[in-house]
Amino acid sequence: MKPLQGRVWKFGDDIDTDLIIPGRFLVLEPSEIALHVMEGIRPGFAELVGEGDIVVAGDNFGSGSSREMAPRALRKVGIVAVVARSFSRIFFRNSINVGLAPVECPDAHVIEEGQSIRIDFDRGEVVIVETGKRLVAVSLPDELAAIMEAGGMVEFLRTRVNGSQP
Repeated sequence: MKPLQGRVWKFGDDIDTDLIIPGRFLVLEPSEIALHVMEGIRPGFAELVGEGDIVVAGDNFGSGSSREMAPRALRKVGIVAVVARSFSRIFFRNSINVGLAPVECPDAHVIEEGQSIRIDFDRGEVVIVETGKRLVAVSLPDELAAIMEAGGMVEFLRTRVNGSQP
């Protein structure tokens, strides 16, 4: 996978799917739902984020309900990856499916908001650009990396059905 680099937005532990996208907004059109991402813990977050930005968090990111709209809303506002000490398994897999890179990094807590980080999937590391500090990250299995490279599960399956992948 190609490395990703972006500006960091930092959150703490136990950020559940209700904090990522509160259930009351799920009645809206998908394009409108993303405007409310992280609204309960950081009002105006959707307007602050830029394409290519990265969320960094602590333990248990994405716990709670299994709603796929949580990682989809993060991706819709421009977030390309979430680096966390640990993830809810369902959120982790939903992220892969929608093309949002989930990166497990035991030392994610040393990354500060506003820093730039580079995620090198092949090397299994996260580099803090400003300091050069290298942090170990858990590499994705080849099968999941292939889904991510395609842009998510729908695109991955589309390439398989159309025969453009071996």
